[in-house]
Amino acid sequence: VGEQVLLKCSFKSSSPITESLLVDWTYRPLSGGQMETVFHYQSIPHPTSAGKFKDRISWVGNVAKGDASIIIQNPVLSDNGTFICSVKNPPDV
Repeated sequence: VGEQVLLKCSFKSSSPITESLLVDWTYRPLSGGQMETVFHYQSIPHPTSAGKFKDRISWVGNVAKGDASIIIQNPVLSDNGTFICSVKNPPDV
């Protein structure tokens, strides 16, 4: 709590990295419930514009180096949960 959190995500792809590469970060609260997309990347970062992580997620990844990491600013205990990083680099998934 109070310090930014780095959520690391690394990937390897057998296909060349192109503008078609997609990164989706989803979140499910510890208490369960619906998964929600909190970050999307395709050519440029698209942080969520709604929900509890609005204006608190920054892209620190570098897809050319196989990095899709994000940072969460001002974390609170209620942010606790499961974060999933999904990378698709067509035709490779």
